[in-house]
Amino acid sequence: MPSNELPEQSKDNAEHLDAEKTIKRNPHPDFKKVEGSRPDFPSHPAPSTFTFTKVPSPSWTYGSGGNDDGASLSHNHISIDPYAEGRQPVQNYKLLISGIVPRPIGFLSTRSKDGSSTNLAPFSYTQVISHDPPIFIVGFASSLEKAKDTLKNLVESKECVINIISEHFLEAANATSIDAPYGVSEWAVSGLTPTDCETVKATRVKEAVFSVEGHLMDTKEFKSPATGRVTATMAIIQGTRFWVREDAIDETKSLIDPGVLRPMSRLGGITYGRTVEGVEIPRPVWENVKKEQGEKTEALARPKVDGQ
Repeated sequence: MPSNELPEQSKDNAEHLDAEKTIKRNPHPDFKKVEGSRPDFPSHPAPSTFTFTKVPSPSWTYGSGGNDDGASLSHNHISIDPYAEGRQPVQNYKLLISGIVPRPIGFLSTRSKDGSSTNLAPFSYTQVISHDPPIFIVGFASSLEKAKDTLKNLVESKECVINIISEHFLEAANATSIDAPYGVSEWAVSGLTPTDCETVKATRVKEAVFSVEGHLMDTKEFKSPATGRVTATMAIIQGTRFWVREDAIDETKSLIDPGVLRPMSRLGGITYGRTVEGVEIPRPVWENVKKEQGEKTEALARPKVDGQ
């Protein structure tokens, strides 16, 4: 069923079935015409590569601030009250998904408690928050009472698989968010391949380079300050098994090659982001910086004060 990023409504609510028309994520009246005018998607290099560049300003020094010579300081900001009179929740939704970017996509596969049905859906309100133990959170824009398939399955079965979406099955993953009639399988609609797991009964996506089996630890509901109604639920999930494609993992089983993973992220509207390039910056060590910059570092060592 469709991703729960949106203000959710129960399946018997007709407005939910028209959610895309209500939200209007797609800004193009004729999307295929717009897409046809764009360059082709870059063909995958063989083997897949990930490019590193220099940082924007290799000569940057401590205390220098931004690397744009102060250009960003010449612009003013506007203040937005999320609950200002007349402001609709959909405006906050569009603002947040276009400003908090890129967002990792948790492609969740779940199974009903009795095993009679399955579900597969993408959620960009997903994040890892701890490695020991491996803890993940997933946000659903609904109450537990009005939970759609993924949240309902997760709460009842206490398990799921978090798959990471890569370029080579983007279209199929996006297809699972279709507003298909109740009971229609997202696995069939997408053509993706389910395969067995070890610690959960839900199946993982075999096409995924990286997947995490997980058990539900807890859920927490949140109320809207405007209405007092429960409008969001956070699920806390503990990872119990990792799956990594053999050509993507290093010998220590610690690092995944981004050139093989080629993860997709969510931006605003209907836009996805690619991750094919990066920069490396070592984490600074105070004593080393003091040796490199001498007195300048000492001059920067001022007490922490408000408004500094």
